[in-house]
Amino acid sequence: MSNKDLEAYWKTNIRYVLILLSIWFLVSYVFGIFLVDQLNSIRIGGFKLGFWFAQQGAIYVFVVLIFVYVYLMNKLDKQYGVDEE
Repeated sequence: MSNKDLEAYWKTNIRYVLILLSIWFLVSYVFGIFLVDQLNSIRIGGFKLGFWFAQQGAIYVFVVLIFVYVYLMNKLDKQYGVDEE
């Protein structure tokens, strides 16, 4: 892989990580801590939405983000010819 390709690969990888970490931060801290009072006015299945984000939603979103990262990195690896298959 050339230096130009290597730089583009890592730049894309870092962009993916920053976007996914931003989503995680938004869900975990902003929705679960800072906006909890506003979200508690909404109910899902009898539970307040702020409580749901703080207790379960952040975990679910984090697990989904892991699978999204794996998918994106596999796609990126194939694009640059560094996949394991």
